[in-house]
Amino acid sequence: MDGRCAVDTWTQFGCTHASVSPRITFGLGTDVFICTGSDEVYVFNTQERKVTAVLQFPAPVSDLSESHDKQLLYVSCGSGVYCVSPPFLLSRAQTSPADASSRPAELKISSESLVVAEEGVSSLLLVGSVLLILSQRETSWMLSLYKTTTQPQSSSHELLSSFSLPLVSAGAQGDTEGAGMRRRPVLSCVHSDPSSTLSDKHLHLEPVLFKLLFGIDAALAKSPVILFGLPDGRLCLLPLRLPGSRLRVLHSLEQPVVFVGASVVKETDPGHAQCLVAMGEQGRVVLMKAINGGSEGAGCTAGFIEGCVPGPVVCGSVDQHHLYYSTGSDLLLLDLSEGSSGREGQERDEETSIKTPAALQSPTSLNVCGVMTLAAPERNTAGGVQLLGLSVRGQLQRIVLPEGREDVGVSSQTSSHGGRSVRDLLSAIGGVCERVSALKTTIKSKNQILRHLNQVLNVSFLLTARTNGEEHPPMQEKQIRCRAMTRWSRLLQKDSLNLTCVLDNSSPYVLEQGWTLSVTVFPVSYSPSAGGESSSTNFSFPFHDLHPGETLEVSLPLAAAGDTCFPLRVACSLIFSLSSLLAEEERTQLPDLQSGCISLPLDTLTVDWLHALQRSRPTTHPIYKNSTCQSSNITTDNVQAFLSSHRTRCIGRGGGGGGESAAKAEQYSARIRVSSELLGDALVETSDPPNLCIALLDWLLSEGPGGGRTGQQGDTSSLSSSVVQARGPNGETVKLSAKEVNVGEESSGKEESLSTIEVQVDSSSIAAVCGLHHAVLHRIQALLQRAPESAASTKRVQSSGLRRALQRAERLLPQIQQSRISGVFGDGTSTGHMTRSLLAIYQELRENPLLII
Repeated sequence: MDGRCAVDTWTQFGCTHASVSPRITFGLGTDVFICTGSDEVYVFNTQERKVTAVLQFPAPVSDLSESHDKQLLYVSCGSGVYCVSPPFLLSRAQTSPADASSRPAELKISSESLVVAEEGVSSLLLVGSVLLILSQRETSWMLSLYKTTTQPQSSSHELLSSFSLPLVSAGAQGDTEGAGMRRRPVLSCVHSDPSSTLSDKHLHLEPVLFKLLFGIDAALAKSPVILFGLPDGRLCLLPLRLPGSRLRVLHSLEQPVVFVGASVVKETDPGHAQCLVAMGEQGRVVLMKAINGGSEGAGCTAGFIEGCVPGPVVCGSVDQHHLYYSTGSDLLLLDLSEGSSGREGQERDEETSIKTPAALQSPTSLNVCGVMTLAAPERNTAGGVQLLGLSVRGQLQRIVLPEGREDVGVSSQTSSHGGRSVRDLLSAIGGVCERVSALKTTIKSKNQILRHLNQVLNVSFLLTARTNGEEHPPMQEKQIRCRAMTRWSRLLQKDSLNLTCVLDNSSPYVLEQGWTLSVTVFPVSYSPSAGGESSSTNFSFPFHDLHPGETLEVSLPLAAAGDTCFPLRVACSLIFSLSSLLAEEERTQLPDLQSGCISLPLDTLTVDWLHALQRSRPTTHPIYKNSTCQSSNITTDNVQAFLSSHRTRCIGRGGGGGGESAAKAEQYSARIRVSSELLGDALVETSDPPNLCIALLDWLLSEGPGGGRTGQQGDTSSLSSSVVQARGPNGETVKLSAKEVNVGEESSGKEESLSTIEVQVDSSSIAAVCGLHHAVLHRIQALLQRAPESAASTKRVQSSGLRRALQRAERLLPQIQQSRISGVFGDGTSTGHMTRSLLAIYQELRENPLLII
């Protein structure tokens, strides 16, 4: 073809991001109905080149179908099928006040126009007075036939019959690759009677081909045949007026059917087509023709000629000799008339079968990109072919094809031909610019995805290399780590312990969109009353753009006052969602990617009894300078003291001397001794006070999980006393004290002693003493790892301590064995007595600790 296509943009509807493919159909006169997949149908006048009316439906529109006289329009949407009268609606639009402002009239279609209440309608077709509805059910396709009336707003149409076809799961969804929308089934009607009215969904075939494809019964009865192509690739048929007719499969393209049409029309018989065309989404084309049997008079047979063109195919349309189809990036043309004229009989058929596959392999590019749907081709006043299409950007475009090439030779070009060539060239340049812009956008999007994925992989390698490294790696700062701070707060007369997790990004990488900080809290041990299971709570905090050197702080509730589930483990991890790499439109095409993620563990922190301590009275430490909390704590202590004294008096009156023993609660204690020299070396970077006792208590109370600080942030001052009164998370009062103790060798005559710091825990709650004792030991063990190695200069002192510990263990071992034997054989010893005996042994072991040097 000489020249290039001229493309005129008539109007803009916005980008087509709907769930179903758009559709264009011609109405009465110069009106065109346009469905973009939304809940609106636009009425466009091609003569005035403007939108004259907008029909608003209750749900997104899936298909349109007009009556043969153009007086009724059937529209399918989510709630069913509506029937409206376009001439009546257009007359209302012309008399509406919107005409004065040159804006299109907006007409809302009410439920009075609902004629068929059926959900899941995919395609519509009107054949005479019969309305065909193709809908998708859970396990089958349903083709329903309804009897129509001449009134647009009549009652529900009468159901004549229905046919079902099993659903094939492989193509049930029918999503168009690259377009992100659901493929609508193709529904059309094939006639052999030339007296029937033609439209874009009604095809006329020559009688011989009609009889070969659909049977002699349908040909004799002149019955219209319903032909529909499904997203699973099946091309099915149903004779409409034959008694006892059933659905059957004519052919299978093995890919979603995009288009069905008829072409190759003789000039001597313009009412019939000699070829039925079916086109698949991936480019497969099937041409169905009548082929002569040969010179021996064997008769005609139906020939199925298959070929493949470059895909994917988005839409298609045919005229008398050509097939037009769009791949989204280009509009292509196939000449279907090659080899079908100029010869007769067997020679013509043999040439057709040879040339047709060759024509399928060499389509002609029209250099128009972004076309999503096409209307039936028309002839303009100059005799040229023009197409009406809707682009992916929502532009309604008129595409005028260049005139065909003549065989009489090259003639001189006139000035008008030169002007048309320049216009065609400019139009082609505009089409190429659009294609280049679309390709640039796609490349930019893919580059951003690759850069984002590269950052994710770098972070993953950084964290997994730290996990899978050496068995004993050197102590070094983690580049991405979590630390925590604990703080008591009071809300609605209730105290609660809150945890603030701080994510510190010291790596050279940016944690971009898609990352989530996951925090899981679970107790280290659990109560037998809980059913033998340890419950955990998970908190997720999505974030984005955490640059190097920045921190992220999140707060979460940890425990309420009176909770005894300590110590708690806090597991922090980073989770990246793979779906965040794609745009929102692309995620719908990959539903399996929604649950895909990368989980990278960071740190596991421990919140113990020391972190959960709450001061019961004001101190000079800035951590507890909260007057509201202090006043509320003092008030709570006074109330508890009053209730305790009242309960003691009641017990004293009822039980005589037993009240005094109940009023005086038994005190439990535990001690830990640490070398002063060791503490001085280890705490040299933590604080520099003159008193090691105060420095040790200050470090124990201020060290948070993972290196943070408890209480208010930013406090750096020290304690002023070596005795700390506090209240544990279970509400019991505890006392922490530190003092200097000289430990020497008693049995030797030499004077050799060691200066130590003794930390003592006192409380009437054995749970508080055990929890705090375990927490202090855990802290000191961590402190020993940071202390410099030094030779022990007091081996004699340590050996004497070991001797005393062994003597104590030998003396307590018979008591433990006796208690166990009594409990097993039940020799009359009560359970309470055995418990008290074991508790006394446990307390004696705690009160005489080994010296940590």
